[in-house]
Amino acid sequence: MRAVFFGTPQIAVPALIALTEIASVSAVVCQPDRPSGRGLRLSAPPIKQAAEQLGIYVHQPTKVRTGELAEWLRGQHADVAVVMAYGRILPLDVLTAARRGAMNLHASLLPKYRGAAPINWAIVHGEQETGVALMQMDEGLDTGPVYARHAIALSPEENAGTLAERIASLAAEVLKRDLEPAVNGTLVAEPQAAELASHAPLIEREHLQIRWNDSALGIARLVRGMAPRPGAFTTLGGKTLRVLSARPAVGPMPPFATPGTVSVLGKRALIQTGDGRLELLVAQLEGKKPLSATDLINGRALEEGRILGASA
Repeated sequence: MRAVFFGTPQIAVPALIALTEIASVSAVVCQPDRPSGRGLRLSAPPIKQAAEQLGIYVHQPTKVRTGELAEWLRGQHADVAVVMAYGRILPLDVLTAARRGAMNLHASLLPKYRGAAPINWAIVHGEQETGVALMQMDEGLDTGPVYARHAIALSPEENAGTLAERIASLAAEVLKRDLEPAVNGTLVAEPQAAELASHAPLIEREHLQIRWNDSALGIARLVRGMAPRPGAFTTLGGKTLRVLSARPAVGPMPPFATPGTVSVLGKRALIQTGDGRLELLVAQLEGKKPLSATDLINGRALEEGRILGASA
């Protein structure tokens, strides 16, 4: 089996490695190098670094809709293009350039969570399970028929970072188990039930802002779903405070206070919400490094009676 792999971030690396174990990978396609860090030096995507270590040719087109990418892919004479987290919507000429088209490893149990950020939104919405779907790509947004779905349970402490690692490992196993039967036709794809579809939109800044009138459970899910990056945030004294770890607080409830109000109980920071209190565990004040609640209390960043989210 001859294949070309499309991917860009770290989550796709295990799948690329797995693909090399079951197919001849003629090339890897990823997004161009981007400036990063304080010096804004060009940095290669993780998938490019992995491909170079594996000795695989890397193609980094700046545009995907000019016809050039499709022509190049046809020249690879691939049986299949395997896609995971490439980061761009591929046009029909690219999707049909390989003999068996393009097959995507999507990080949800389709038709649930079609879109750019399925890992994050599954946690934010309190799902009990998620997984990986191997699907045949079409021109829609994750609307193609599905060959296989493999589920994993979400733990109560799961954040987007830990779940991404688990999804990456699962995707590699799915590839080794299901890709060849899908390519040779012994595994048949079934259409998705469109009426059961849900959307996982690209994360925007407004999605990250904590609304203290929400419940403690809902806010804790938001924090976990956006951690470690990009991070849910609030404000403290007019500065951005990224909340990296938090959980609903247990114990007797004090008289109701304004949502966002800080209570210091020993070395614990408890924040009033619209329903219950949230225990803040780790946060990062604008321009500072991440600190535990204890350190924030000792440094007097978090003090009794302060209100998070209030204007300065």
